[in-house]
Amino acid sequence: MRYLSKDELVEKYGNVPWISPYEKVVAMTDGEMVELHEFHARGKCNGGAAWEVYHYPRVSELVVSARREGARNVFVLRQGRVELKLIPGIAGAGIEEVWVLEDGIEVTYAGLAGGGIAATVCRGLAEGVDGIEVLSLGGGSELGRARIRLKRYEKVVIGVDDTDSKDGGATWSLVNEIAYKLEKEGLGHYLSHSIVQLYTKAPEKTTNCVSISVTFATDRAEELVSEFRKRLKENTLSDETVMVVYRRVTIPEELREYALQVKRRVVSIEEARSVAEKTGVEVYEITGERGLIGALASLAYSDDPDKAVEVHA
Repeated sequence: MRYLSKDELVEKYGNVPWISPYEKVVAMTDGEMVELHEFHARGKCNGGAAWEVYHYPRVSELVVSARREGARNVFVLRQGRVELKLIPGIAGAGIEEVWVLEDGIEVTYAGLAGGGIAATVCRGLAEGVDGIEVLSLGGGSELGRARIRLKRYEKVVIGVDDTDSKDGGATWSLVNEIAYKLEKEGLGHYLSHSIVQLYTKAPEKTTNCVSISVTFATDRAEELVSEFRKRLKENTLSDETVMVVYRRVTIPEELREYALQVKRRVVSIEEARSVAEKTGVEVYEITGERGLIGALASLAYSDDPDKAVEVHA
């Protein structure tokens, strides 16, 4: 197999006027499933992202779920190879193969016309792509196919609740700043942030009653978790701060159901501990234990920030 480097790709196709490079592509795995984040052409092409999120699940059975956040596609993928059923004007592109390797992740795309151009050189020029094998360039009415090689990252979702007091603080922004700075220091790609509305009538709540989750792709997971814990402890204003960590790509139904209940009613710490244990969530009591209820719930909405903010009571 012969992968082209980015420099070789630019030399070969860089003067083609209809090549619009993707900004960045990041792939995470738990050894089974793959979560793929694609920041579309120039980081501005919302239309291209929307087109792919609509079409790819219709064409490929490897796509378990797909969503769009601005010009970013987020696909959850299973491993394997499928035959794509491409139909011009109806279903023009998709993901043909996904494989998790010991030292990387390979994804093969195919598409007709512009979908084929996106599948090949546009993705190959993105930050995060280690190499690309262009099987056929595509464009016009031609089929484009390419296999890209990506770095293998682990997914780490961190949930936090109860860092503020009556006199100051804001959990959403504190967590955002910690995550932002850790990305700047090279500990991982900071991919998303969710603000999760909790039960608004809870007797012990802050003014807005929310918890926060942030998602990273990292190859330095233990260092990332350790440093996050340290900075949270240094900056919290609460005696009940808890941080939780989840490392799988998909979210179990039991965790989603728990989070829905946290939006609707008072949930006990004992209930939260039981769900955390059953779903493999790591619990770190930073200054107390009450924050566990909301921190755990925040994990379930880490992949859906719009649902996260909804009020249920």
